[in-house]
Amino acid sequence: MRIGVIGAGAAGLAAAFDFARAGHGVTVYEAAPFAGGQASTIEVGGGRLELGYHHLFTNDSAILGLMTELGIDGSMRWIPSTVGIYTDGKVYRWSTPLDLLRFGAISLRDRIRFGLLAKRLERMKDWRSLEGVPAAQWIRDNAGSSVYEKVWEPLLRGKFGDRFESIGMPWFWSKIQTRFASRDRLGREKLGYPVNSFDEVFETLVEQIQAKGGQVHLNTPVTRVLVEDGAANGLRVKRPDGSEADEPFDLVLSTTPSFAFPELVDLPDAYVEKLNAVEYMGAVVMILEMTHPLTSVYWMNIADHEVPFLGLIEHTNLMPPEMYGGSHVLYLTNYLERHDDLYLMSEDDLLEVYLPYLARFNPSFDRSWIKRVHHNRVSAAQPVIGTNYSERIPEHQTPVRNLFLANTTQIYPEDRGTNYSVRMGREVAAMMLRGDDE
Repeated sequence: MRIGVIGAGAAGLAAAFDFARAGHGVTVYEAAPFAGGQASTIEVGGGRLELGYHHLFTNDSAILGLMTELGIDGSMRWIPSTVGIYTDGKVYRWSTPLDLLRFGAISLRDRIRFGLLAKRLERMKDWRSLEGVPAAQWIRDNAGSSVYEKVWEPLLRGKFGDRFESIGMPWFWSKIQTRFASRDRLGREKLGYPVNSFDEVFETLVEQIQAKGGQVHLNTPVTRVLVEDGAANGLRVKRPDGSEADEPFDLVLSTTPSFAFPELVDLPDAYVEKLNAVEYMGAVVMILEMTHPLTSVYWMNIADHEVPFLGLIEHTNLMPPEMYGGSHVLYLTNYLERHDDLYLMSEDDLLEVYLPYLARFNPSFDRSWIKRVHHNRVSAAQPVIGTNYSERIPEHQTPVRNLFLANTTQIYPEDRGTNYSVRMGREVAAMMLRGDDE
């Protein structure tokens, strides 16, 4: 068969790898000039760095298994994580159970209650009973108002903006499950990172797809899914030279965001309603290459309404600065509505908003530490996972025969991420090859 794939991110390339390996003629079209989607990289100090911060957990079996199949699992490094939380004008360590006991922003009674609650969620394996419950309500009812107000309410609001009270409890449950699964018996977390960056995963996928007879075309957007008698039979693509061509395919897999998918193909109203029922938060990420580290922790959660960003991820507190020409790499991350002023700001204006707050984390910080700035916007960064979400997920098999969809809105109850995108891409590929209709 001839199979067309729209999008060269984790899901699209993982699916294309399996199509090619099964002996089918697969062609991947990517509108951007690079592969990797949200895990794509830039050059920093002679090394490669993701435009959006990335790491792996020890239970990320889908991408770890794929790396083994690709023969690049030897590049993985596992490093003890360091985590902090900023609240009430102070940075607290947030890496181990002992750190929780020292968390002075809440009473000792609430700290103990917090720890017991986290263990309860870790042991809870059936998330379905939580589907109808908002996370905010469940946390208030079970952890108390102090824990909610000092920790989870500002973090939920930072992640989902004004929609934070509608987020379903399974989303929160999955976060706790993931974090605990990557901890040892003493509660210490380990995170993984490929020393050649995630770019190695995507470059190797492209190489192996092509070695098996497939094709990957970058800078080549799809403008239309071609349909005849209710079945997809090809793609209209715009080549880098500006010309358009119609390419025939027996099966088509799209990995586009839900809001973009109806622009490519006419779909029944009921399916479009499902696509539109799940909204996305956008994201803005600023990367600062600096002469000095800002803090001593890798991941800093910001639980303070006054600070205009959600988190500080200091990548070179996980991997050595020598990988990036000696620069210390700091991500400033924010999840925002796509119409938000901060989302629409220029790099220079946004930097001016952010800079005054960095001294809160290190009083010695000086603007002269910044060597270079990178600015990245993502329009479909985070699906808004509401209550009873499973009822709203669009089917992978669309109402158009031979046309399938695989995007981050269909990852559930786990949160979207590279590992789960790989898993989904391969599962949908297997379904397509079997001829399943879900």
